[in-house]
Amino acid sequence: MARSKHKAQLRWERWRELVYTTSDQDTDVLAERAARIAKAKNSYKFFAMSYFPQYATAETPDFHVDLANKVKRNRTIKAIVRWGRAQAKSIVCDFIIPLWLWINGEDIYLVLIGNTQDKAIKLLADLKSEFESNELLRADFGDQTTNTWRDDYFVCRERFVAAALGMGQEVRGLRRGGRRPNFCICDDLEDKNTVKNPKIQDEVVTWILGSLLPTMDGPTRRALFPNNNFAPRTIQSELEKRNPYWLVHRVDATVGPSLTPRWASKYPADHFIKIREEIGSVAFEAEYNNRPWIEGKIFTQEMIDRCWCEVPTFKRYQHIVGHWDPAYSGKNDYNAVKVWGLHDHRFYLLGGLVDQCTMRRAVDWIQRYDIEARQKNAIIHWRVESQFWNEPLRQAIADSNKQFHRQLNISVVDTPRTKKLDRLMAMCPYYEIGKIRYDEQLKNDVDILEGVRQLMGIEPGYRTHDDSPDADERAVAALAAFDRAFSFSPQIAQATNSRNTNY
Repeated sequence: MARSKHKAQLRWERWRELVYTTSDQDTDVLAERAARIAKAKNSYKFFAMSYFPQYATAETPDFHVDLANKVKRNRTIKAIVRWGRAQAKSIVCDFIIPLWLWINGEDIYLVLIGNTQDKAIKLLADLKSEFESNELLRADFGDQTTNTWRDDYFVCRERFVAAALGMGQEVRGLRRGGRRPNFCICDDLEDKNTVKNPKIQDEVVTWILGSLLPTMDGPTRRALFPNNNFAPRTIQSELEKRNPYWLVHRVDATVGPSLTPRWASKYPADHFIKIREEIGSVAFEAEYNNRPWIEGKIFTQEMIDRCWCEVPTFKRYQHIVGHWDPAYSGKNDYNAVKVWGLHDHRFYLLGGLVDQCTMRRAVDWIQRYDIEARQKNAIIHWRVESQFWNEPLRQAIADSNKQFHRQLNISVVDTPRTKKLDRLMAMCPYYEIGKIRYDEQLKNDVDILEGVRQLMGIEPGYRTHDDSPDADERAVAALAAFDRAFSFSPQIAQATNSRNTNY
């Protein structure tokens, strides 16, 4: 990290020297400037790293470039920028992308919305300071400061106006001559009050859709909504529900169970592992990986906390069931595979996959888990409901069998007719009396945590995903039936005649 910052500082000093020691009449300098400007217009990555070395302490990642290009191509884009913490969403959205559009010749009237106007002014300050003190930007594109240069509102000499407002603030009167806003950015709107008050959230959403966005009535009407998805219900998530055709640009801070940094050039391999150790898995997944935790009303946190324990070895289980709840595309629903074992009339969660992935990945996960279990002399009874047993699922299994050179045995079971909510709620007594146990080795497992998050969202009228709880309930129900059938021990004894036969 220190080396990257040192390199960035050296680049910055070289640019300063170039600006101050050369004359505008120097032909080579003019040619170099023209080439630099042309390349900056064409390449967001070059623009960001060349003009903002104080921020570019690492190579610009692909997802920064991808978002910038999408915004540039679409003049009416509405994008929910759902990046985890530490991915530079405010820097990218609030001033580098608007400036990139500006150097490409666009007229920009930016309205930056914060939770309050004071917060919006702080966000706008970075953009304002670039116009004031970014020496390379000023050398290539001129001094843009004017007499209208306030912290909450400024007008550049050429094609750029910016205003800072708090959410819910009056937006009428933003017109400047014939110009109206054409780029709205709502950054970090949530706080501890809004996140606990759906009424306030709904009012803000209504204000955005009914007042803010309609101020943009020209051919260019861009809007970005950068925020991480750290709570079960947010202004951002409600905007997504009401506007299903908006772009959702999601980037989690880490990839995979090893927590590999998504922005690999910026963070060392163990960076987020250390952060998770510092703040805990629940807070980490919510803040960095857009997996908000739900305060359960029926399946409570206290109930879940009692479940974690050291579990028996594979050979001690009377019966092990793995239930798969498939999702065909994996784009909206989750593929959920949950493995449960029965021991001493208790049900033990031994492993699971809960991911928005393809069916093929789910089958491959089952294959690997099955191979590992058989190496430990354990047989897992894999199940899938008959409603999912169709050609795409059979093909996914066949392709996986071919790759692993083995036959996966999976039973097709009847689809239950009971209402799903009633079935899921039927697990609650098992949790209350301590018959449910979780392997404590899975406490930091991303898939298991996603399953717990879904379980805690189950309540009457719930609107959360239920793929994992559904798989849990089916597996536990199968183990309960097995336990009832084989726990009865018949006794054989000679019958006695109790009748009095003496007359």
